Amino acid sequence: MATSEGLSVDERNAVKQRAKELREQEKAGRNRAAGEKAVREAIEPLEGSDRDIAEGMYRVVSDVAPGLVPKTYYGMPGFANAAGKIVVFMQPAAKFGTRYATVGFDPAAHLDDGDFWATSFAVLAWTPEFEKKLAELVRTAAG
Repeated sequence: MATSEGLSVDERNAVKQRAKELREQEKAGRNRAAGEKAVREAIEPLEGSDRDIAEGMYRVVSDVAPGLVPKTYYGMPGFANAAGKIVVFMQPAAKFGTRYATVGFDPAAHLDDGDFWATSFAVLAWTPEFEKKLAELVRTAAG
């Protein structure tokens, strides 16, 4: 349901959450421990496949691209580059009431493939095949 400003209640909450994150990140600087704490707190309340996917993403990115720093993005678990730009994040299905979670890559990711490439992937479940594909994408994105 949209509010009079055109945003749904969930979207308005996400914007408020992002503003809070930015204030907290400004205070913490690029502190890895603060980022890890924020991401773990974002994962903690997730349930079912959302939690499995978030935990798996956290593990894969930490292993494949240890230079990326944990950081929340609109309240969602993510990882940023040294400049603080989000590279990869996970949007739980429950966040906006969708039927699947997504793993997305922002422009800081180096996934360019000609004139057309995917930046977001629908994920129904954490599987060995998805884990392998995500590891490849993260390795490329962290470039």
